Amino acid sequence: MTLAELARAGRSPQLPIRLDIAGGLELQSLLRVLPGQRYVGVALWQGRKVLAKLLVGGKAERHFQRELAGVQALHGQALDSPALLAEGQQAGQGGWLLFEYLDAAESLWDAWRQVERDAPLSDGQQAVLGEALVTIARLHLAGLAQEDLHLDNLLRHGGKLHVIDGGGIRAECPGAPLPRDKAMANLGVFFAQLPAELDSYIEELLVHYLLVNGEHALPLEALEKEIARLRRWRLGDYMKKIARDCSLFSVVRGAFGLRAVRRDAESELDGLLHAPDAALAQGRSLKQGATATVAEVTVDGRRLLVKRYNIKGLLHWLTRFWRPSRAWHSWREGNRLDFLGIATPQPLAVFERRFLWLRGRAYLITEYLSGQDIIARFQPYLDDPDGAGAPPEAELQALDQLFAALIRERISHGDFKGYNLFWQDGRWTLIDLDAVCQHRSQRSFAQAYARDRARFLRNWPAGSALYQLLDQRLPQVPGTCPERG
Repeated sequence: MTLAELARAGRSPQLPIRLDIAGGLELQSLLRVLPGQRYVGVALWQGRKVLAKLLVGGKAERHFQRELAGVQALHGQALDSPALLAEGQQAGQGGWLLFEYLDAAESLWDAWRQVERDAPLSDGQQAVLGEALVTIARLHLAGLAQEDLHLDNLLRHGGKLHVIDGGGIRAECPGAPLPRDKAMANLGVFFAQLPAELDSYIEELLVHYLLVNGEHALPLEALEKEIARLRRWRLGDYMKKIARDCSLFSVVRGAFGLRAVRRDAESELDGLLHAPDAALAQGRSLKQGATATVAEVTVDGRRLLVKRYNIKGLLHWLTRFWRPSRAWHSWREGNRLDFLGIATPQPLAVFERRFLWLRGRAYLITEYLSGQDIIARFQPYLDDPDGAGAPPEAELQALDQLFAALIRERISHGDFKGYNLFWQDGRWTLIDLDAVCQHRSQRSFAQAYARDRARFLRNWPAGSALYQLLDQRLPQVPGTCPERG
C-alpha cells in the first residue's frame, strides 16, 4: 500500500498493512487515527518493533515538518524522548517518522488513574504530578513548551520520563529559559486538566517545578485565572465533540434518526442500537412507565442500562418533536458531569428515532450502576447518627465533596430524590439526569440549589437525627438558606 492509498483507508483500515516506505514497513496495530491525515501505530521495520507516525493528506508536509522540528528540539536540548530511527517524505503523498518503541512503558495518565480517587494530593498523587512538573520545568528551562501538555504524553521507561509527541513541541528560545508569560500559559494548560479539587494545592505542587526552574516568580492569582479560562474552553470544546463525529464519538445525523456513541464502545453496542426495543424486552425490567421504560441489559458479559423515552400520544408528541429529546439532554449532561469529574454512570450511546427530522422515541445507554442508593444506605442511621451509629465519615465526606463540586460548577440536579444518588466505588454517583442544568449566573443557580438542597433533605423526616446532621453539614449558598447563629 502507498501513503496515498492509506489516506483513503478511513478510520479502521484492515491490518496488517504493508507500506512501501523506509525500505518496507508493516503496520500491525493502530494507537491513534485521524482519518485521511494521521495514522499512529506499532509497526515492524527491519526486523524490529517501532512506533510509526504516518502523515498523509493535503496537510501532510506541514505536519511532518512540525513533528520533525519538535523531535529535533527535544533531542537537541538533551531531553529524554524516544530515539528517531528514520524519517522521510514522498512527494504528494505524505511522510513518516519511525521511533524507538518503548516496550512496557507506562504513561503518567495510567499512573494517575491508579491514584485519582485518593484523597486530594495523597502521596500517590503527589508522586505522579511532581514527576510531571519536574519534566515540564526541564522543558521550560531549555526554552521549550509542549502545547499538547497532558499526562498521556509523558512516558515512564527505564527509570526515565520521556516526552513524546513532537508535533506539540514549540522551541520558543532553545537553550534559554522560557519567558514567564509562556511558562505561565503552559502551566495553565497542565493544571486545567487536573481535578478542580486540587486547586487549593497548586502552590504546594509548584514547589516541584520551582526546584528545577526558578528563573521566574509565578504569581498564583494570575495562574489561577489562566487555569479557570482554559477549563471553560476545554469544557466548551468537549461539549461540541459529543455532538459531532470525531476520534472520541461516532455521530450520525439524518432525516430519520440521530445516533451518537462512544467510539470505543461502538462495535460492542452495534447490535443493541439496531434493535433497542428487542433488548429492552429481553432485559431485566427496572421500570415500565408511560414516559420511560428502563431495563438492565447484558452485552458480551457487560451490564448496561437502557432507557427508552416514550411518546404517550399525539398531544405528547406535539410537545416533544421540535426540541432536543430527554435522552439527548441526559447524554449531554452525563458527558458534562463525567468530564468535570462528578460521578455518574458513563453515557455510552444515544439514539433518536426521527421522521423527516421530527423527533419520536429516544434511547439512552449507560453503564449499569450496581451500588446502593442513599436512602437504603443511610436507613440504619436514621435516628442515631451520633457515636457508633453515625454514617461512616468517609461517606459523609464524599457527600460534602459532591455538593461542593455542584456548587463550584453551578450545576443543579432538578430531582434530588435519594433514589437518584448511589454509593459505588467509594463515591456518590448521580443518576436520572433529565433535569440537570449548568447555570450561567450565580443567581439562577442559587435558586435551583436551594430547591435541590431542600428536596434532598426531604428524603428523611425533618425531626430525625439524620436530617439534622445532614442539614448541618450540607454547604449553603448565600441567600438560599437561613444563616445559623
